[in-house]
Amino acid sequence: MELQQIQTEYIPLKPPLRARLGRRIRETYRYDNVFWRMAVVGPWGAAMFVFALAALGMPTGFGALTDILAFISVGTTGLFIAAHLAAVLLALIGLPLPRLYAGTVIYTLTVIFFIFWQDHDAVISAVTAIVLTLTGIALGIGAGMLRTRFSRRLRFYAAAVLGVLCVSAAVWPADNPAAYPGISKHAAPIEAENPARPGHYSYIAFDYGSGNDYWRTEYGKEVDLVSTSVDASLYIKKWPAFRTRYWGFDQSSLPLNGRVWMPEGNGPFPLVLMVHGNHLMEDFSDEGYGYLGELLASRGFIAVSVDENYLNYSVWTGIPDNDMKVRAWILLKHLQQIESYAGDAATPFYQKVSFKQIGLIGHSRGGQAVAMAKDAGRWFSADETLGDLERFNIQAIIAISPTDKKVDGEFARIKDVSYLALQGARDADVNDFDGDRQYIRTSFTKPSAHFKSSIYIADANHSQFNTEWGFRDISFPKGIFLNQQAIIGPKEQREIAKIYVSAFLESTLHGNESYLPLFQDYRTGIHWLPADTGYFGRFEGALFHNVAWYDEDLNRGTLPYGGLAQGNHLTWVEEEVKNRKSVNKGTRGITLEWADRANNEEPASYSLSWNSSFLPRKMSTPPEILSFSIADRSFELTDPAASSAGLQAEVELQSTNGETARISLADYIKIASPPDVAFTILPWVEKRLSDGKYKYPQEAVFQTVMLDLAEFAKINPELDLSALKGITFYFSEGPGKIMLDDIGIY
Repeated sequence: MELQQIQTEYIPLKPPLRARLGRRIRETYRYDNVFWRMAVVGPWGAAMFVFALAALGMPTGFGALTDILAFISVGTTGLFIAAHLAAVLLALIGLPLPRLYAGTVIYTLTVIFFIFWQDHDAVISAVTAIVLTLTGIALGIGAGMLRTRFSRRLRFYAAAVLGVLCVSAAVWPADNPAAYPGISKHAAPIEAENPARPGHYSYIAFDYGSGNDYWRTEYGKEVDLVSTSVDASLYIKKWPAFRTRYWGFDQSSLPLNGRVWMPEGNGPFPLVLMVHGNHLMEDFSDEGYGYLGELLASRGFIAVSVDENYLNYSVWTGIPDNDMKVRAWILLKHLQQIESYAGDAATPFYQKVSFKQIGLIGHSRGGQAVAMAKDAGRWFSADETLGDLERFNIQAIIAISPTDKKVDGEFARIKDVSYLALQGARDADVNDFDGDRQYIRTSFTKPSAHFKSSIYIADANHSQFNTEWGFRDISFPKGIFLNQQAIIGPKEQREIAKIYVSAFLESTLHGNESYLPLFQDYRTGIHWLPADTGYFGRFEGALFHNVAWYDEDLNRGTLPYGGLAQGNHLTWVEEEVKNRKSVNKGTRGITLEWADRANNEEPASYSLSWNSSFLPRKMSTPPEILSFSIADRSFELTDPAASSAGLQAEVELQSTNGETARISLADYIKIASPPDVAFTILPWVEKRLSDGKYKYPQEAVFQTVMLDLAEFAKINPELDLSALKGITFYFSEGPGKIMLDDIGIY
């Protein structure tokens, strides 16, 4: 019997799902060869760079290096776990690619996005994440190629070249700020010594504090004088437990800590308190004004840098409620503490302090706090712990890049003291000129030697006034977007502060009138001031007689004392003075805008006239100075470039006898346009970062022009300076746009 062969088809059994998944997991890293394992360092480096930035922006108090190492350790651990999990998932899906490397890229892209997303909109975060991740990928691939395709010697040379390039980029000088030339023909240099130079006093330095500070031995176990803690529970209601754990106290026992620089000698000496603003709580701020403290002590002032770090913001605990009010309150408590020391023969303060000559200096929120401390009755009239504050005679206020916000619905209003505001145009923290608002609200009710002044510095920023705040105005990681190129160096910026702070206190507390011209016209101190930036100065003394301001009514045609105004061949509008964000500053001015005029056409003009002399009857001698504030707003024109030649204006005076005299403003001073500031590294970032805070590159700022009336008399000796009745401004070239305010005489 013949057997028939039966053919069968072999069909292999499909492995069970569990077996297939197990095989894929075992082969997770099959594509991650030496090249890709080396290339991982690129995305890892990008991620760790951002973790380091986050560490700098979230200090713990243990030091920047410790924070960075801790954040990088956490980030690396997270990357290890996440990248391996992602690799396994990609293996289970079955994608044929280097999975561990891909997991590293996914992790890097994700963490960078979310770290930046905490502060920015999604577009900025996404673009930043993509750019940094791609940079990391490129560097990683380069590292992989070096590792697998080049000899050890070539790898060494490549690493050396890369290191040189990195160092060169780090130390390459930044672009120099643009110079702002000034005409000094009618601004004679002050002959007194440079106020930034040390004086003739030797001085001692010491500290007072609670004696219980965890973090700073100078306020802790090594403190020189023990102070009394104060209870701020009336003002602060929210104080997180972690803040108490960090500091070792709560709002019921706030310490009074201060760094003191005291001149040696019998005294009594004027007392100057300096206070910082809001900064990261764990990055202490009160050490940052030692350069001012040492200078002032050498010139015969007792300088104290006040510690208010415990009122500052922390990433971990936020900021106490009512911090602005408490900043001012703590200053007043320091005055009480120093008064107590001054009556104790066992302390260095004994009989050394002149409480009739007190100056306050504040930076950022500290700049608002010093104004509030002077106007204390507005907020603290019911606080019995303060007692009678009239015994503390505050004569001088200096606000450096101050904030100016309502507290309990009120602004600080300063009366009958001297005031100085310093502001950088490239301030990326307080980027509105809020010191101008405080200047506007500073008033004088009686004739005296008091004055107010503001200095707008074209290329200064916010942080460099404090030696501990670094050079970026915004903490990382957001600070990476700031444009640092045109900012003057920290040494130059602090030199400006030393010159103005010292000269101001010499003028107001020591009665040294030789420095007064510096505040009337910065060009009188140009031989002291750094020359690679611009200055915009404003000034008003208590002896100023204002004949035209624009707050008395809403009628553009009327002036105080029965005067009339008239504009010809121009648009003239009374309107609010505004900052760069179009927020009102609290006063009004007259805006003049004119088109280009042909040579044979009558120039545009703005005239102020009175039926009789506008001079006050109580003036016993003819006036000597014509003063007015002017702001160049030509940048607001449809075609700003058309006005690039600068303001061409003439000023004419008329007396009651019909005589006139006219001078060209350009012969005496150059009215500069406000700085055009690029706050961030890219224009599209400027419009998005911090809700568009930086999208306005310019802010109109006033400059005070003070013209010697003798110059008019030289042109026409028949002009009767004792009987002036009219002022006319002529504008011969255009287009142009300006604002005028505070027109008057001395």
